Amino acid sequence: MKIAGNVVGGILLVVGIFWALQGVNIIGGSALMSGHSQWLVIGVAVALVGFVVVLLTNMRARTGA
Repeated sequence: MKIAGNVVGGILLVVGIFWALQGVNIIGGSALMSGHSQWLVIGVAVALVGFVVVLLTNMRARTGA
């Protein structure tokens, strides 16, 4: 369960950061996403969810629950 939580959380974190960077037009490549601030907000939200998933997965694994 710990591996699955870390993988899912890590993927969400990476995708969220990628979307956020596209939203601020640091990474180009998508006419629909690049330079649109809504993707910055969506990316930050997805990255935060990924971070929380990784954090909770590892906290739960440490306590043995």
